[in-house]
Amino acid sequence: MAPQQTGSRKRRASGAEEASGSSASRALAAAAPMGEGRVFKKPRRPAAQNSLVHYLRGREVGALGCAGFRNFEGSLRSYAVRQLPALLTERQLSLGTLNKVFASQWLNPRQVVCGTKCNTLFVLDVYSGHIMYIPLLRDRALPLGEPQPSCGIHAIQLNPSNTLLATGGDNPNSVAIYRLPTLDPLCLGDRYGHRDWIFALAWVSDTVVVSGSRDGTVALWRVDPDKYQGSTAWHSDEVGIPKYAHIRPQDMERIPRVEINPSNCKVRALAYNARDDELGSVSLDGHFHLWKAHSNLDKLLSFRLPYCRDNVCMTYCEESSLYAVGSHTHVSFLDPRERQMNMRPMCSREGGTGIRSISYHEYIVTIGTGRGTLLFYDVRAQKFLEAQRASDSLNSSLSPNGRHLRLIAGRGWLNHDEIWMNYFGGLEEFPPAIYTHCYNWPEMKLFMAGGPLSLGLYGHYAALWS
Repeated sequence: MAPQQTGSRKRRASGAEEASGSSASRALAAAAPMGEGRVFKKPRRPAAQNSLVHYLRGREVGALGCAGFRNFEGSLRSYAVRQLPALLTERQLSLGTLNKVFASQWLNPRQVVCGTKCNTLFVLDVYSGHIMYIPLLRDRALPLGEPQPSCGIHAIQLNPSNTLLATGGDNPNSVAIYRLPTLDPLCLGDRYGHRDWIFALAWVSDTVVVSGSRDGTVALWRVDPDKYQGSTAWHSDEVGIPKYAHIRPQDMERIPRVEINPSNCKVRALAYNARDDELGSVSLDGHFHLWKAHSNLDKLLSFRLPYCRDNVCMTYCEESSLYAVGSHTHVSFLDPRERQMNMRPMCSREGGTGIRSISYHEYIVTIGTGRGTLLFYDVRAQKFLEAQRASDSLNSSLSPNGRHLRLIAGRGWLNHDEIWMNYFGGLEEFPPAIYTHCYNWPEMKLFMAGGPLSLGLYGHYAALWS
C-alpha cells in the first residue's frame, strides 16, 4: 500500500508545478515574437487630481498646502478672472455735484477713497452711498507767484502693507501721506519738491514713495516719522486736524529732455516692478524711462515709445514681465531690456478717444477708454475676451472673430451750464471717460469712475459693478 501524501507535501508539489509552469510561460513569452503570445493588461487610470470635487474634499481635510492644490487654486483664480466681466452688472452711485473722478482705491470691502478734478478727497461707501470728506493738507509756506488753477487729485496709492496712503495735497504740487485705517495726516512733501502738478505716485516699499510731476521731475520720498520728527517742523493749520510733518524729497531727478519736444517732458504715469526693484515712468514726449529705485533714483535707460500720443497710463504685468502703456489708440507691451515690443500692440477700437486707465491681474489687462467702456485683453492669448452667451452681447462690440466683451458705463451726471448749452448745443449723450477703475478681487467687485472727456464740461460718473 502506497504511503498517503500529507497536505503540506501536496501544497509544496502544487507550488513547484506552478513555479515551473510560470517559468515556462515566461520563457515562452520571451521567445515569442513581438505581439504574439502576450497578454497586455490595461493600465489602471489614476484618480483625477485636478477636479473641483477633489479640491473641495482636500479643503475639508486641510490638505490645500501641497503643490497640486496650489496649482489648481491658481487655475481657479485665472478662470474666475476671465469669467467675471461677463457676470458684472452696474449700480450707479451719486456724488452730488463733484467734478470728474480721477483716482480711486479700495480701502476695505465696502469703502473706496477717491480724488476729483475739483480737488476733493473723499471716502465713498459703495453700499449706502455715504460720502466722508477728508481735509487736504496745506503747505507750510505759500507758493511764490500767482496761484495756479488746481488740476485736482490725479493719483492715490496705498503702500504694500495698506498702512499708508499717498495722494495730492491742497497744493497739487505736494505729496500728502495719511495713516490707515484712520486717515489721520502723517506728513506733507512740500519742501524743495515739485514745482508743478503731481500726476503719478508709486510705492517702492512700505516707507518709500515716488512721485512724478508735470515739471518733468521724479522725486523719491522716505516716510519715517521716527527719523524726521525731531528735525522737521510739525504743525496744523485748522482746528481739529492732527498735526503733520513737512518733509523734503530724499532724491529728485529730471527726466532727459529730447530735442523734438523739450517742453513736453511731463511725467504722466509710474509703475513699479518689485521683483527687479525697478520703476518705469512715461512722459508726454513719448518716452519710457527706467529707474533703479531704492535709497535714491538711478536712471537705467530711456527709449522712444511706438505710439507717442496721449501716453497717460501704465501698469506692470508681473507674470509676463512687461510694462503695458496706454496711448491715444493702442496699448503697447514693453520689455525694457529688449527696448522693443515682444508682443504686438493692442488697438482699443474705440474711435481714438484715448485709453484713460489701465490695470492688470492674472494675465488680463483691463482698459478704461474715453468713450465710457471697459475692455478686457488676454495677454497670453493676445486677444480680447469675447462674449460667450447671448446676454453678454448686450455689452459687447462686434469684431472680425466674434464679439468683444466690454462694459458700457451709464450716463452719470452732467452739469447743464452755459458751456454745455453754448458750445455743445445742449446734447445729452456724452459718454463718460473712465479715468479710474479698481478691483476688489476677494469679493469680485469692480469700481469704475470718471466724467465727461471734454475739458469744459462739468460732471461725474461712479458705479459699482458686482
